[in-house]
Parts: sequence; C-alpha cells; structure tokens
Amino acid sequence: MNKHLIGEKWIKASILGTIWAASEIVLGSFLHNLRVPFSGNILTAIGLVILISFGHIWSEKGIFWRAGIICAIMKTMSPSAIIFGPMIAIFSEAALLELSVRLLGRTFSGYALGGMLAMSWNLFQKIMNYIIFYGFNIVDIYSDLLKYAQKQLNIWFDIVWLPIIVLLIIFCLFGLVSAMIGINAGRKIKEQPAEYSPLKPQDNFNVKSDRTNPEFDYSIPWLFADIFLIIGALVLLNITPWICWSLSITGIITLWAFRYKRALRQLAKPKFWIFFVVITMLAAFIFVKVQSSGNSLWQGLLIGIEMNFRAAVIITGFSVLGTELYNPKVREFFLRTSFRQLPLALELSFESLPLMIANIPEFRAIVKNPVQAVSKFISLAEMRLAEMRSKNDSGQKVFILTGAVGIGKTTLIQQVINILKEKGITVGGIYSPRLMENSLTTGYDVVDISRNLREPFLKTAENDGLKKVGKYSIIPQGLQSGLNALEISNNRGNKLVVIDEVGFLELENQGWAGRISDLLTASGNHLIMVIRESLVDKAVQKWDLKPSFVFRIPGEEYSSISEKILSRISTAP
Repeated sequence: MNKHLIGEKWIKASILGTIWAASEIVLGSFLHNLRVPFSGNILTAIGLVILISFGHIWSEKGIFWRAGIICAIMKTMSPSAIIFGPMIAIFSEAALLELSVRLLGRTFSGYALGGMLAMSWNLFQKIMNYIIFYGFNIVDIYSDLLKYAQKQLNIWFDIVWLPIIVLLIIFCLFGLVSAMIGINAGRKIKEQPAEYSPLKPQDNFNVKSDRTNPEFDYSIPWLFADIFLIIGALVLLNITPWICWSLSITGIITLWAFRYKRALRQLAKPKFWIFFVVITMLAAFIFVKVQSSGNSLWQGLLIGIEMNFRAAVIITGFSVLGTELYNPKVREFFLRTSFRQLPLALELSFESLPLMIANIPEFRAIVKNPVQAVSKFISLAEMRLAEMRSKNDSGQKVFILTGAVGIGKTTLIQQVINILKEKGITVGGIYSPRLMENSLTTGYDVVDISRNLREPFLKTAENDGLKKVGKYSIIPQGLQSGLNALEISNNRGNKLVVIDEVGFLELENQGWAGRISDLLTASGNHLIMVIRESLVDKAVQKWDLKPSFVFRIPGEEYSSISEKILSRISTAP
C-alpha cells in the first residue's frame, strides 16, 4: 500500500492523533503508576487542550474525529486486554468536540460546549459500563441504597439524582476549564507562531505498529462464534434457572481460557473479586432491608451472583473479541471500504510516534506552562507536515480522479480541462465520453484533447471478431487514436496530460498501459489519471504512483480540483 495515496486532511489528522496518542501513552502510564485520582479526566483535559489549540492553526472540517479514530487505534498499543473502553472514550470525545464546532463554529461557545460534552462523556461512559457489566440491577441497587439513606437521615426530598448531577457539574466545569486553556493557547500561538526548537533523539524508542501475533491462529469463524457465545450467555442469564446459566457461563469462559491466554487476565485481578463481593453483599443487603419477601436474603445473593457472572461474560468476551479483531483479514476488509485512507494515515502515525514520544514535555512542565507545551507540539507537527508535503512537491506531479462507475468522472474532467486551458495550461491526452441509448450505455468514444479529434473506441456488440474488454468490443481505429494522443512526442508542448480512463486493460498491460509507463518515466509532463474507485490501489501499486492529490467524486467540485492542480503545477519545473 502506497502511503502517498492520502489526502492532506488525513495527513494532518494523523499528526494530531499521534500527538494525542503520545500523551495518552506516556502521561497515561505516569498518572497510572502514581495512582493519581481522576487520571482519565486529566488525560481527557490534555487531549482537549491539544485538539482545541490545533483547531486555531488547522481549520479543516472533520480533522477532530479523524484524529480521534487514529488516537483510539494507537491506544491499542497499551498492554491492557481491555481496549474497547478507552477506544470508545477517545473517539467519542473527539466526535463530540467535532459536533460542537460544526454547530457553533470555531468560536468560544463551540469549543466550550465541546469541552464540556467531551469531559462529561467520561461520566456517561462510566455509568453505561456499570449497566453493561452488571445489567439494570445495578441501577436498582443504587436507587434503593439512596432511598434507604434518605429514610435513615430523614431527608424529605429525592436525592437519587443528586450525586450524578453534582458529578456532572464538576465534569462540565473541568471540561470548560480545559477548553479555555486550549483556546488561550491556540490564540497566543496564532498571534505568535511557534518557534522551532531542537528535537530530542528518538533512537531509544522501538514502537511496533502491529499487535498481531504471528503465533496465534486467527480465525474468522471463531470471531463470529465468540459473538454468538456472548449473546447466548446473556440470553441464558435472562431466561434460564440459575443452575443452567452458571454452568453454561463457566463452560464458555473455560473454553475461552483454553484458546485465549489473556481471556482470564482481568478475572484474575483482585479488583474484580473485590467488586464481586461488594456487589453480592449490597444486593443481599438491599433485599433484606428494602424488600419484604420471605426469601429476600437468598434472592439478594442470587441477583448479586448473576450480576457478577454477567460482568465476567462481558469482560472476557470483549477481551477475546479484541484478540480476534487483530486478524489481518479484518484489516484487509477495511482497506476495501470508504475508510481505506485510515490504514495509510496509521502508517504515518506509527512512523511519527517515536519522535512525538521522545519530545513530549514532562507532566510538570505541561501543568506549569501549557501554552509552551502546546507550542512545542505544534512545532513538531508543522515540521512533520512539511516533511510529508515535500515528498509530493518535487518533479513530475500525478493527480488521480476517482469515483464509482457512472458517477460522472469524464464530465467532470472535461470541465477541469476547460478551466486549465483558460488559465493558460496546455493540456493533451484523452478523455472517453460515454454513449447512451434509452438510458443504457452502448459504448465509449475517445477524444484526442490536443487535436480535438473524436473516434469510436468501445461498442457493445457480439461475434464481431474484435478484441473485447468486458461486454465491449475494442475498435482498432479508436485505440490507435488514443495511443497517438498519449505518445510522448505528441505531448512535448503540453504541460499536463489527461488519461481517461485507466481500467482493466491497462492493469493487464494492454490499452494505454505502455503509454502510461512512458509518460511516467521519460516525459516531463504532469499527469491526470482517471481511475475507477475499485482499481485505484492496484494502479498505484502497478506504477508505484505518488499522487499529489487524489480527488474523489462525489465530494470534489471541478473548480476546487482545478485550483489544487494549478497550485501544484504552476510552480513545478
């Protein structure tokens, strides 16, 4: 996979997500080792300061949620078996900040609301985790305990929601303060750009970007089986007697323990068993003190045990799913989706991570002078962005325009050609307009742009003795016309050559394949290659392309495409 096939928005998100991930990895370990209370909130605050500060420098829409995805995935480098919780929290915080600035703009109100929502997510997720782990019985225990305390203390107003409301206010205030620090840092840096400072060496950091274990036998069937076992265990808890679900869940966890070495890691921790005893005793206490049935103690103990069995299923189940999701086949699946740029951005992130870790300030320095700390981050980010840009800014420029079949790529490239010609850019090459009859495609012509010569190229016909590609026959005159238009000698006076389109023929070294190789290796022309979406990666790999831009439609307007092409080729040799 060619790492240059990535838009600048994803490049910036990669850098921003890497800085955030570096703070999570380094400062998270520091706070965890010191057992600092509310360390999760402190890390969220640092993340918010970083995002909001950069929001004053990089203004692209969508950069926050993209950075959140990258940081969340990089968080999996943590040795913890529980990865879903932190990943969901990081992405949700970024998405909430993104939503807020989309609604209110990159203003004080937008950042302040985003900071409060992001910080409050920690409380919401904590509550949801308890409900997921223990079921709604945990809500009953909580409300009954507070009602019991209310009765014992002779308090005559409802206090069930009071602790949650107080915590929510505290979290919101903490988020507001974080947002204000980020806004202040961003404004100061925008007024006085960050100075580049000497960087610490990174040789001592050996960060692996792949947690796949080559010795583990990853299995897609096991992935689906694990999902089925989790769902089945939860269903058994609800519809079967206790003897049935207790034996079944014990068997499921034992099965997981044999296949997944880390499946029981969380259950072996003292924290789980402390919670086991506390939850069971609280359930028994509630049923004895609040409920009036004769079997209250036994019912309370049974409900407490049931809650803990549910927690064991969720904890170990998510752990085994996390293991199977590292299957390379799962990753390859996502490479074929609309998130194909995400793995490419992650490659850049893992390249940058050692540099970011090596140069992250001490926690004391961040607290003492957050503006200076963020300034150093921005200095690193701008340096890294300049490195990535420079790889695409020398010599011949290649632009790719891509989209699904029939989406209008050829119509759009014609509009781009017209604008470029109006700007004084000499354009050669070919484009292939579609021929329609009764809403059906009957073939394609080929147009020599330099000579404005149009010839039939492909037609739907059977048993005509012509060479075929798919359901179309190739008309020799049209093929030769296109080959002539792409000949190097016929494009010496053209600054830009258009090739519409690169398809199955070219990938099989037929059609325009030879001309493409010639233009890439022996010409001084810049190229626009129109490639259907499903074939982009194969074309990039075949010709080792390093595109300056990849334009995807729908999503890009012809005017914007023209401007970006002009910005690259007008200053190029």
